[in-house]
Amino acid sequence: HHSNSLDMAHGGVIMTMLDVAMARAGSTLADPDRGEHPTLITIEMKTTFMQPAVGSLRAEGRVLQRTSSMAFCEADLFDGRGRLSARASGIFKYVKQRKQTS
Repeated sequence: HHSNSLDMAHGGVIMTMLDVAMARAGSTLADPDRGEHPTLITIEMKTTFMQPAVGSLRAEGRVLQRTSSMAFCEADLFDGRGRLSARASGIFKYVKQRKQTS
């Protein structure tokens, strides 16, 4: 039910999977001692669709560079046949935890 009228994965589903894969990769580098929460906010994202994605989809994300407040990431999306269907790059901001008041 996540397919478009051509029976391939909808572009929005692909972009969501790529976005989550990149944010999850970046979250592995969060530093709780600096008040960073393992959730990142997407600042910018670029997606390239290479071929239709059919079947079960799998996204793999990785961090290219980490600064004090941002993570620069990439992700690939593979279809059910293991073919590279889409690639994304993104910039993510680390969220600092708010101090709790009593």
